[in-house]
Amino acid sequence: MSEIVEIEILKDAKIRMGKAINLLSSEYARISAGRVTPSLLDKITVDYYGTNTKIAQLASISVVQSTILSIQPFDPSVCGDIEKAISSSDLGVNPQNDGKIIRVNFPAPTEEGRIKIAKEISKIAEEIKVSVRNIRRDAMDRLKRLNKDSLITQDALSKGSSKIQDLTDKCTKEIDSILKNKREEILKV
Repeated sequence: MSEIVEIEILKDAKIRMGKAINLLSSEYARISAGRVTPSLLDKITVDYYGTNTKIAQLASISVVQSTILSIQPFDPSVCGDIEKAISSSDLGVNPQNDGKIIRVNFPAPTEEGRIKIAKEISKIAEEIKVSVRNIRRDAMDRLKRLNKDSLITQDALSKGSSKIQDLTDKCTKEIDSILKNKREEILKV
């Protein structure tokens, strides 16, 4: 019984830490380092008949050049709304609308801009590490409660705590690796 409970706590922590790492990867995918991707527009929504709808659901988005996105709405009547949504977003770009296709030019960041982006991604990685450490703390607390209630032995507590710490260390190293790769991508001229 105690081993099953210990495994369930470890499994839950592993799933939650995996979700945190996936969140980091998806956040990094939205950060441009001179090359654009359609995912840059993922957070932007357009009011489409009273419903906030993501641009990807309203249009076909493609990369024309390394710094230009082309957005072709399925319904041309939303071109203006998409243009306004992009203009008012925090992307800092001015879309060009010809009535059928919207083109968005993302200028390559300056050296100062790249350093600023590198600091932002470091901050995001640190937030994810805090999240992973909080998951570790929750799992450890659950094990300690089970030990206190005599549902697991001291040996099981020690073994489970060690496994959770190993998992946390592995996830932290993975976060550091993802951060290192993204920093290199951003700082590369």
